[in-house]
Amino acid sequence: MGPGLLHDDLGTAWRKARPRPAGRHLDSAASSRQSHRALEAAAHHARHEAELGGYVAEAAAADLLQQGRSVIGGLAGMAAADVAFVGSAQSALVALLTGWRLPAGSRVACLPGEYAPNVAQFRAFGLTPEHLPVDAAGRADVEGVERLLAADPPSFVHLTQIPSHRGVLQPAAEVTALCRAAGVPLVIDAAQALGHADVDLGADVVYGTSRKWLAGPRGVGVLCVRPALAARLTPVLPGPEDEPPMRAFESGEAYVAGRIGLVIAVGEHVAAGPDRVRERLASIGRTTRELLDGVGGWRVVEPVDEPTASTTLRPPDGVDVVGVRSHLLTEHGIVVSAIGPGRAPGEMTGPVLRVSPHLDVELEDLEALAAAL
Repeated sequence: MGPGLLHDDLGTAWRKARPRPAGRHLDSAASSRQSHRALEAAAHHARHEAELGGYVAEAAAADLLQQGRSVIGGLAGMAAADVAFVGSAQSALVALLTGWRLPAGSRVACLPGEYAPNVAQFRAFGLTPEHLPVDAAGRADVEGVERLLAADPPSFVHLTQIPSHRGVLQPAAEVTALCRAAGVPLVIDAAQALGHADVDLGADVVYGTSRKWLAGPRGVGVLCVRPALAARLTPVLPGPEDEPPMRAFESGEAYVAGRIGLVIAVGEHVAAGPDRVRERLASIGRTTRELLDGVGGWRVVEPVDEPTASTTLRPPDGVDVVGVRSHLLTEHGIVVSAIGPGRAPGEMTGPVLRVSPHLDVELEDLEALAAAL
């Protein structure tokens, strides 16, 4: 066994800041548990909307929302002006592709294990997805990427930093450097990476969601675009004249209370110390894999020391993953995800069980899952 779970103080504080879970919540890659403060801030804003009117309440919250854009931008190495609040990671990608208006047939290089809904969006916008070279673990092959960019550069590279179907961290910093050297824009899907891995790498676009590792509300996402690329985007409608160009990509009929909740959640993440958060999450992933590999015939997909908190398990022959997920919930109160091969058909050969605890997990939660399996 490795050194166990690091920074127990973070786990204690995270647990104390939240409502008690009804069971054992090991499903943060799907949707994390919000804190009391995030829940109360969103509820407080919703009450303000009822008292003042929605747009008056939004105007009253403008300073807080702008602080939030600044802190979120900071996580991606960008400024407040580079950040737009959107509805989800998917709606961030749609907003980006809508504004970019790339010619039909433009090539986008992405991982063979790209998230299927992302590939569907590329095709819907008339783009042609092409595969980046990868190793046996599905990790981008840095030397192969360099050769591809030199030989036949695509319109842009799209890199999902941590996929949803396996907890493998992509070499995003190296790919960023190669893309910059080749003059090819890099778009990072950080849906599983914001609040989980370092996303301040210099990419041209970073987009993600509130509800996963940042532990904000559902129904909110973020799109962060550097000024040089933002200048190439044409929104459907122009934004307010006195606002940065990216503000044109924010909906005027958005879930503003959710944005407020996300701003509070991001503040809590930064206050906890993103480096320490990452260290604890990596130790949680390692401990989870050590405890679960081989249990009941289930096999861990990731390398044991992969620096993420997401672990995927291949089932023993003949075992129904969806049925097991349901049984764990109803019989043991354990929340995990069943991931079907349609999530990433270019890479998955069958369904997996995904275990993704957050900072508050205790060893006994993982041992209970091992016993149940």
